[in-house]
Amino acid sequence: MINFAERARLALHPLAQKLFLLMEKKRTNLAVAIDSTFQEELLAMADLLGPEICILKTHVDILADFHSNLGCALRKLADRHQFLIFEDRKFADIGQTASLQYEKGLYHIAEWADLINAHIVPGPGLIDGLKKIGRPLGRGLILIAEMSSLGTLAKGRFADKAVQMGENNNDFVLGFIAMRKLSRQPGMLHLTPGVKLKSGKDALGQQYRTIEDVLEKDNSDIIIVGREISHAPDPLLMAKIIRERAWECLLRSWQVRTRV
Repeated sequence: MINFAERARLALHPLAQKLFLLMEKKRTNLAVAIDSTFQEELLAMADLLGPEICILKTHVDILADFHSNLGCALRKLADRHQFLIFEDRKFADIGQTASLQYEKGLYHIAEWADLINAHIVPGPGLIDGLKKIGRPLGRGLILIAEMSSLGTLAKGRFADKAVQMGENNNDFVLGFIAMRKLSRQPGMLHLTPGVKLKSGKDALGQQYRTIEDVLEKDNSDIIIVGREISHAPDPLLMAKIIRERAWECLLRSWQVRTRV
């Protein structure tokens, strides 16, 4: 099994190369989801947790006090702490509409977000529409192949189709939201949500798995952790604990696959 530095050399997307090297340098494969409804709280948490993470995942459309200066403020923090910004917009419309949602509107996502994600239901035109805006800016797309919610339809043949579409557009698509490793292309990343120290579920159908299950059993690359960190009594301490545990699991996974 090759490490992140070696995979960076095999990645076709420059942003994937950057992310692989960033993870190797910082020794972190932790993405944190901050679903704050207030801008100041989001920025404070991003500043606090920035040294521990490789990706900050945002939902700017839930902010009650969104201001156009947010993108600039997030970019400064991303540059200072060396992480990528992932706006979890989940685009799912025809290409023309999605391109406008990406570039225009209230949020101007393409101006500040390194990464976005999308469902594949509309077909390849959606990828083309987003690519038209994002690729000239050096942005990247993550396709949703699988989800962690109870009863999801994103699995099986749907996931296979997402992988096919992603690999066919690897000049813009750099990975997948998935519960496990799906693509054989070493330059493709797999990001897995719904991760906690202990498995379980919440009242709205979110299903949680452990770090060990995601990284050692299912060979994902990046874990996405939300409330386990953001709602902890000491978010920074929890982020450090999870980052260290996740990196150790990743190294063990590499060692096992190397022996095999």
